Amino acid sequence: MHLKCKFDSGEFAVLAELIPPKGTDVSLMLDHAQKAREVVDAFVVTDMYNAIMRMSALCGATLLQNRGLETVLQICTRDRNRLALQGDLLGANACGITNVVAISGEDPTFGDHRQARAVHDLDHLDLLYAISALQNGKDMAGVDLDGHPQFLLGSTVNPGLQGQALELEIEKMNRHYDAGARFFITPPVFELDHMAAFLQRIEHRKYKIVPTVLLIKSLGMARYIERNLKHVNIPRTLLNRLKGVRDKAGETLRIAREIIRTFHEEGFCGVQISTLGGEERLAELLVAGKQPLPGRPVASTAPAAIF
Repeated sequence: MHLKCKFDSGEFAVLAELIPPKGTDVSLMLDHAQKAREVVDAFVVTDMYNAIMRMSALCGATLLQNRGLETVLQICTRDRNRLALQGDLLGANACGITNVVAISGEDPTFGDHRQARAVHDLDHLDLLYAISALQNGKDMAGVDLDGHPQFLLGSTVNPGLQGQALELEIEKMNRHYDAGARFFITPPVFELDHMAAFLQRIEHRKYKIVPTVLLIKSLGMARYIERNLKHVNIPRTLLNRLKGVRDKAGETLRIAREIIRTFHEEGFCGVQISTLGGEERLAELLVAGKQPLPGRPVASTAPAAIF
């Protein structure tokens, strides 16, 4: 459990989202992961991201684990009832998967199978309690397990809310922590000030907050996020930077690197990198060059991380 050791020791951890293929060809997914393995601590394998049908997260994570790559399995309440959820969790642990993040998932109307029915037999909090029960050796019916799993358990939190909505979000995070969650992944964050009110209200030593750093693909994508995604704030200075350069692809890498460095310098436990299908840029994003930066020794054969 390399990721747990990093969290426990206070080292900065780098997670990276991987979206399983829409089909059976896993060669690109595995290739992108192998190229980034020296600079990524664990790959977060998404579970039907944005309600779009893809290869199962459990299969994708198992393929990576079998190649010696640590994973974080997303498990979503939207698509399975309590029988299937518990069965997948037991199977995941038997396959060597020791990190799980519980999510609710987007409504099916956002995806490519709009007639699909959401299940939500368990809500987000119920799922966390169910996982904790499995770890204590019992299923949700109270029946003893013949061998029980052990996970580093994560959840989600939105630090960009304001006012009463933020108070409710922090209360929900407290409940998730009590149910067993030990790290919390945020939506994309582009500036630390957007989290200021949230950070003032939480106990930093208690909660391991993992901000998501989104690699923007274009100025158009940045404008879309600014206009359509609630509680994700893109600073005007960032938009102006993208307007003013010819090499927009290179500038998006520089922006993401700066954000990662900021979270590292501010003492966060780590980040999650999201490329939204651009996983081929992971290694390029996270490698600084041939020489390691101060305070980040690496093996002579490994690329130097950016922080």
